Amino acid sequence: MAFAKRVVIIGAGIVGTNLADELVARGWSDITVVEQGPLHMPGGSTSHAPGLVFQTTPSKTMTHLARYTVQKLLSIEKDGQNCFNQVGGLELATTPARLEDLKRKHGYASSWGINARLVSAEECLEMYPHLNKDMVLGGLHIPSDGLALAARATQLLIERTAKAGVRYLGSTPVIGIEQVNGRVTGVTIPNGTVPADIVVSCAGFWGVEIGKMIGLPIPLLPLAHQYAKTTAVPVLAGRDLNKKPNGLNAVLPILRHQDQDLYFREHGGQYGIGYYGHRPMPVDAGSLGLTSKNVDEKNMPSRLEFTKEDFDPAWKETQNLLPILRSTQIEDGFNGIFSFTPDGGPVFGQAPNLDGFYVAEAVWVTHSAGVARALAEVLTEGRSQIDMTECELTRFEEIQLSQDYISETSQQNFVEIYDILHPLQPKESPRSLRTSPFHAREKELGAYFLELGGWERPFWYDSNAGLLNSLPSDWKPVERDTWSAQFYSPIVAAEAWKTRNAVAMFDMTSFHRFEVGGPGALQLLQRLTTSDVSAKPGTITWALLLNNHGGIRSDIFVSRLEENLFQIGANSATDFAYLSREARRQGQWVQVREITGSTCCIGLWGPRARDVISIVSTDDFSNKGLPYFGVKNAIISGIPTTVFRKSYVGELGWEIQTTAEYGQRLWDAIYQAGKSHGLIAAGRAAFNSLRLEKGYRTYGTDMNTEHNPYEAGLSYTIRASKWEEYVGKSALERLSKQKPTRRLRCLTVDDGRSMILGKEPVFKNGKSVGYVTSAAFGFTVRKPIAYAWLPGNLAEGASVEIEYFGRRINATIAAEPLYDPDMKRMLAEGPSVDSELQKPFRSRL
Repeated sequence: MAFAKRVVIIGAGIVGTNLADELVARGWSDITVVEQGPLHMPGGSTSHAPGLVFQTTPSKTMTHLARYTVQKLLSIEKDGQNCFNQVGGLELATTPARLEDLKRKHGYASSWGINARLVSAEECLEMYPHLNKDMVLGGLHIPSDGLALAARATQLLIERTAKAGVRYLGSTPVIGIEQVNGRVTGVTIPNGTVPADIVVSCAGFWGVEIGKMIGLPIPLLPLAHQYAKTTAVPVLAGRDLNKKPNGLNAVLPILRHQDQDLYFREHGGQYGIGYYGHRPMPVDAGSLGLTSKNVDEKNMPSRLEFTKEDFDPAWKETQNLLPILRSTQIEDGFNGIFSFTPDGGPVFGQAPNLDGFYVAEAVWVTHSAGVARALAEVLTEGRSQIDMTECELTRFEEIQLSQDYISETSQQNFVEIYDILHPLQPKESPRSLRTSPFHAREKELGAYFLELGGWERPFWYDSNAGLLNSLPSDWKPVERDTWSAQFYSPIVAAEAWKTRNAVAMFDMTSFHRFEVGGPGALQLLQRLTTSDVSAKPGTITWALLLNNHGGIRSDIFVSRLEENLFQIGANSATDFAYLSREARRQGQWVQVREITGSTCCIGLWGPRARDVISIVSTDDFSNKGLPYFGVKNAIISGIPTTVFRKSYVGELGWEIQTTAEYGQRLWDAIYQAGKSHGLIAAGRAAFNSLRLEKGYRTYGTDMNTEHNPYEAGLSYTIRASKWEEYVGKSALERLSKQKPTRRLRCLTVDDGRSMILGKEPVFKNGKSVGYVTSAAFGFTVRKPIAYAWLPGNLAEGASVEIEYFGRRINATIAAEPLYDPDMKRMLAEGPSVDSELQKPFRSRL
């Protein structure tokens, strides 16, 4: 029985104790929590956290995790007091740029279902009379934000879970993780071993040291963060507030002054001040030694000595914003250790190298209960209600797990934590970690690179700027607003035009490619995918990977190269970890191999693609020689290649793959051959625009584990005739009988020019009813396109409004795909290898 599993949780902070509580609530009882510090005050980040909970972020996942944390803390009560002081949150704008950013953030709140209100400077002063009225331009008020009493919540959770049978081992360091045959079996402590079927590391910034015990890099960096308390503020003296028990000693909203990297809260008659503007101060958790049994509020391993010189600019700015503090001094300060990661998200999920070992690290108080619930759901039900894709431990590429990368990017994340960042804004450093063999040629053509997963990806080419002069009038790019014009060039319109009317080559190297081989390869893929991948060698199948509840965990292209060899076109390193783990579990011989870095790929697409390929190859690239959704080996300009007949831009053509050693020669051969046919190199920005015109979804942006295929418009990836059992099949049978209550819909902007970028709320009759996923200008259809999750009862032709920086933009639900619905362009009027395989590109249900 599931509840008989033995669980060991490492760490009795706010995450570990919440996890124990969530598991108890789901009927699990054999739970042991091991804590290296004393249980009354473990001494980690929880013990000193100031507790400010601002829920709303650009991430739907993180916002929903925070919202649940608020709900949970409000429910933890003793003596009539809960563990959350819901004073509300007020974020200030003291610059015009921040004022605009708060409008965008208000949109996030509307998208994710958080009640929020933009307020004027006058309203800010009414809510917070102590502000310097000459500095404030406006603000964002969220009434449900507030102060978490993390240390109190932890103690109450220990008390109630201990009563339910959870065993706590305080002042007990973990000195090893035991395993047999790739599965965890226990946790070693000084006086023996605690046996376990599941081990969860909730050790916070010590998680790096726990990870080392099993050879698992944990991509987080402990960093010191400054927090100070003032002396008593005369204006606040004598308030009844000071008599409130249990730390509920604030009435004013928690306050953010992000333009100067500051936040504030009341401590009764004093003020607390947090500061992110100082230099990053990394900490080696392994150097802190064993936690003493004598931990108190002033002496704990996570509380380092205050460096006043780093805080001086913050103190000056604080007194400027809050003049009432000019008569006070800093009474107490410390540099508290928190965990930072390369992308700012938590580290969550099962270790790829050890079954049964899970982590929940780099989790701040704000998201603590939400993450604990998500992990409890994974352990007890096999999935989380909230999609955790962006938090997955396995999301990082191998290069991103190096200590140098983790250190540099985590420190930069600390520096930028309150900065206004554009959604396309790349890291400035480190760069050029991963480049395709075409990189030198792309630089010669003036490529503008953006970075993802360490890869340098060309978004457009300056060499195509001259084409703007010859663009037909109905292809001319529209003028954009300042925000959407960032990390964009009008050259993108020319590249889209060339792709649609001549031919273009795209660098597809950074897309993930794996090989699945061996006698058990077909069995593995049949068991994991929604489509029938047993077609003959030379066939490509588009399929979904689901969880047991029918939620989409990825979409992949499965190309059968040989009887026992498949190539997978995937989305992320998480897909590789999943396929690898399932291959190990299968037992029958099968191997999953990562080949992305050893290969390179050119997408050659456009109505003149066959004219170009015929110059450099004598192989047959007709519909008969290589049907749609077919794959074969071919020689191109003397180079051995594998050619895949598929396209995400909606034009005739192929993905042409070879090994990295031949990459530059392949590029040169195709580029030179194409000159007489108008060929250009085109970038990712045009690719994304053309993709949306064809209605192709992107996993992680348009859909995730919270969505099923019927809602996402992907029911055609489910092969009804497939008799084998596969993950999620029974759930799909149930879901197929239900009418979707929400749908992923295509929207077009009515005025033909107002841009959106993604994550904006969508309104119907003045009410927020959904949110945008992907967006781009559709140069072929002459208007901006957006995909959005909307109520299932909204039909094609319905009018909606999209909120962009506080302005409502009229849009219409459109039939999809917007471009070439009969597939004449991509099929070139020829048959595919299997009429069923046309469905993924013909149907838009």
